[in-house]
Amino acid sequence: MNDHKKGADKTEKIDPDRFRVAEGEQVDLEIRPTRVDPVYKSKSDYKKMLADHVERLAEQQRMHYATNRHAILLIFQAMDAAGKDGAIRHVMSGVNPQGCQVFSFKHPSATELQHDFLWRTTRDLPERGRIGIFNRSYYEEVLVVRVHPELLQAEALSDPTEDAHAFWQARYRSIADLERHLHANGTRIVKIFLHLSKDEQRKRFIDRIDEADKNWKFSQDDITERGFWDQYQAAYAQCLGATSTADSPWYVVPADDKENARLIVSQILLDTFEALGLAYPQVTAERKKELKAIRKTLEA
Repeated sequence: MNDHKKGADKTEKIDPDRFRVAEGEQVDLEIRPTRVDPVYKSKSDYKKMLADHVERLAEQQRMHYATNRHAILLIFQAMDAAGKDGAIRHVMSGVNPQGCQVFSFKHPSATELQHDFLWRTTRDLPERGRIGIFNRSYYEEVLVVRVHPELLQAEALSDPTEDAHAFWQARYRSIADLERHLHANGTRIVKIFLHLSKDEQRKRFIDRIDEADKNWKFSQDDITERGFWDQYQAAYAQCLGATSTADSPWYVVPADDKENARLIVSQILLDTFEALGLAYPQVTAERKKELKAIRKTLEA
């Protein structure tokens, strides 16, 4: 669905709640827009807004690191060419690399396949005071694997096809239980689904073929997976509805306009930080006295 109007004459207020998936919602991606009215008025306005968001995120991240009480886990899922890499690169451009790590999860290794489906990603969860970004995640196990159930053969499981519905519901519960546990122990999870239209994906694939410096991004596998578009949309819809909770929500961010998507994502992350009420640790009277003594020593 496309409710974008070109030439918006004013900057819209970004309200992340309009993109949030309610707990228990029956998600229909057909009626979720892939493009909305831009929140920026012009290219220069976009750059100004993004720079402001990046500066505010950098300040929040410094306080987050200093307080060392929570961890932030930002999860990106999307169809190919939806702009995950670009969103991560632009939105997180001002964050201190020491306080942020990005992990990309592709095909599991032979060792990873010998463990439960959550094992390989839980090893890379962020520590307190840090931001962890998963470019794809454990959700691949209810998305790619659901579209290609033959991949389960490599996981040496008992036959999951005996009761396929119960199998996938069990995986949703495992994910929800993990995220509930993480939230209770201080990790705040933000999950972004960049919602791209099939036509926009086609245009971006053509760009990757026509522009030499983008050729490396494109492979025959991209076209193969595009052939499963409808199956992926169905898998995403069921996954989003089954695993979006009040504490660990999914946001379906319209992704046909890359700049707009980046501003929405950065606002969602800002709201997450601001809800924590972060502040730099207060210095006690005793510590002030200690610092004053150290200063005198340095002056001498």
